[in-house]
Amino acid sequence: MIGVYIAIGVVVLLAIILIAIYNGLVQKRIACNEAWSQIDVQLKRRYDLIPNLVETVKGYASHESETLENVIKARNSAIAADGVAEQAGAENMLTGALNKLFALSESYPNLKANENFAQLQEELTSTENKIAFSRQHYNSSVSIYNVGVQKFPANMVAGMFNFIKREFFELDDAEQREAPSVKF
Repeated sequence: MIGVYIAIGVVVLLAIILIAIYNGLVQKRIACNEAWSQIDVQLKRRYDLIPNLVETVKGYASHESETLENVIKARNSAIAADGVAEQAGAENMLTGALNKLFALSESYPNLKANENFAQLQEELTSTENKIAFSRQHYNSSVSIYNVGVQKFPANMVAGMFNFIKREFFELDDAEQREAPSVKF
């Protein structure tokens, strides 16, 4: 009779451990999703600022249409990107296009002095800083989740319930690792 109680106790204990591990993995997965959502919010803010910036530049440098078109094309690609790796690649392209747009302001003193342009640059710089922070938070959340998915015995639970490793949000190009420089 005591053996039956011990067996039931062991089964209950194992069930409690399994539930605790599963709930911990769910919590870590939700943290990753929430961190990605924060990146998404900041990227949307960035995408919303870009058309205003392009319109302001257009008034002063309309013959620079190729640069302006590249910024819009890069913005649209970034909006359409799906998945972490594709999003990171699209953001690299967009940051490069924005750097070229800001470089234009050096050639146009009236544009550089425009209050609307200066305000948009300041908002974009602030947004870039928030994006960088959000990326850092996301990557930290992914790291914690990935460790949780790979550690024993959680890796067994992760395998049973299809918890898979997540990708980090990494920038490929060393030049793209910094926010666009804003000079007045």
